[in-house]
Amino acid sequence: MPSLSSSIRERYLHTLERITAAETRAGRAAGSARLVVVTKSQPREVVEAALEAGVKILGENYPEEAVEKIKAIGKVDAEWHMIGHVQSRKADLIPANFALMHSLDSLKLAHRLERFAAENPLPVLLEFNVGGEETKSGWQAADESRWNEFLPEIDMMLKLRRLTIRGLMTMPPLFDDPEQTRPHFQKLRRLRDFFKQNFPAADWSELSMGTSADFVAAVEEGATLVRVGTAIVGPRPPKRQE
Repeated sequence: MPSLSSSIRERYLHTLERITAAETRAGRAAGSARLVVVTKSQPREVVEAALEAGVKILGENYPEEAVEKIKAIGKVDAEWHMIGHVQSRKADLIPANFALMHSLDSLKLAHRLERFAAENPLPVLLEFNVGGEETKSGWQAADESRWNEFLPEIDMMLKLRRLTIRGLMTMPPLFDDPEQTRPHFQKLRRLRDFFKQNFPAADWSELSMGTSADFVAAVEEGATLVRVGTAIVGPRPPKRQE
């Protein structure tokens, strides 16, 4: 039986190959899309196996669970990214523990993060809900005719001294056919271009979009960060009954 680490490495390298092929099809430079391996709800031994397999970016959804892993595992040759919704009361956990936050979804949270980022300035992505799903976090951006309404809040966030906006993130609806997801990726790219026109001095270089089901289409549509969990580390273990 192959070890957990070798199994993860095989799937990790296969995913990287698929990303490279998608970059080539889209006429993009190799390595322009980075792979975030999602380890939310995975036990420490799976995270350690992923690190041993060569994973360079780990994505976590739950601040307290993630910080527990970060402290238990210690210093690693990899980045930790926060990719899930963060409640304002947990904002203090983010700046000191994560290299990038993908999921900044409100001006209120931006101000909270600013308070705790005095010693650890925080790069962030702004999360937009381009599919109009009520269950998803992020600014509601399905209606392109209302994008101008975002500009005042974006302007305020760009003036925060300890947060640095690096681009956008989305979690579109999940379809069986990734081609149905492609228009949502295209919409996020158009939204990024809209902000570039209105705030040309800011950095809009990152697009975090695409998961295990549709990351190839996301790379073809310009993703610079794709978030893949199950396809690399396997299904999340069932939650223990309290």
